[in-house]
Amino acid sequence: MRWWLLGPAWAWLVVFCFMPLSIILLISVLQTGAPITWRFTLANYARLADPLLLRIFLRSLWMAGVTTGCCLLVGYPLAYFIVQRRPAQQRGLYFLTVIPLWANSLVLTYAWMVLLRVNGVFDQIARGLGWLGPQDSLNWLYTPGAVIIGMVYWYLPFMVYPVYASLEKFDWGLLEAAQDLGASRVTALRCVLLPLTWPGVIAGSLLVFIPALGNFVVPQLLGGAKAVLIGNVIQERFLSQPQDWPLGATLALITMVLIAAALWAYFAYAREAAAIG
Repeated sequence: MRWWLLGPAWAWLVVFCFMPLSIILLISVLQTGAPITWRFTLANYARLADPLLLRIFLRSLWMAGVTTGCCLLVGYPLAYFIVQRRPAQQRGLYFLTVIPLWANSLVLTYAWMVLLRVNGVFDQIARGLGWLGPQDSLNWLYTPGAVIIGMVYWYLPFMVYPVYASLEKFDWGLLEAAQDLGASRVTALRCVLLPLTWPGVIAGSLLVFIPALGNFVVPQLLGGAKAVLIGNVIQERFLSQPQDWPLGATLALITMVLIAAALWAYFAYAREAAAIG
């Protein structure tokens, strides 16, 4: 075996994966201070029991989960709609779902600030429809709801793509067979289509949940102080004053452990599904 052909891949993994992780792990067991004190301690991990950090972790998991659920509720019907069109229409609709990825994510977030702010576009539309008084406002900006809206917009394409791929491979004759056997269309969709496209749903959910868990740009710009997530805390520990790199590294490692657990669950499910059939 020409194992040396794997050399570039291993070099890339060592330089850009193993070394950064090793540095983060090392920093996480150093004593907090400015500058960092080269004394090893596990005190940073003990600080994870802080009720404030626990609440932020739980809020991050909850908002990432809600974002994933919203992307699924919107993305699955959208992918189903696209795959039911003619090939030319499919290409056009698929192209439209890609457009948000062309723009800088920071610019898109600022655009949502314009839409959601007091006296913004949504407020003006609501007043024009008579839903709000002249001095009233929807007050959507700087709320957890605004963060979820922004993250759903960011990550919706990553749910649509794998679901669309699963639907494209689906044998639609199975739905007709189920209906011929007496199943209603809803029952056929629920008992035949959804289980057979479940791998695409799981893949899309991971593609949304993992980046949403560590996102700090959207919560900072759309949520303010009312929606601080773990990504914001990690950013502050590394960049803001006073800096606390050991705690930031510890939080980053714990976040990666949560992500690794989600990936392990996905691959375990994939192996089980492959073994079944």
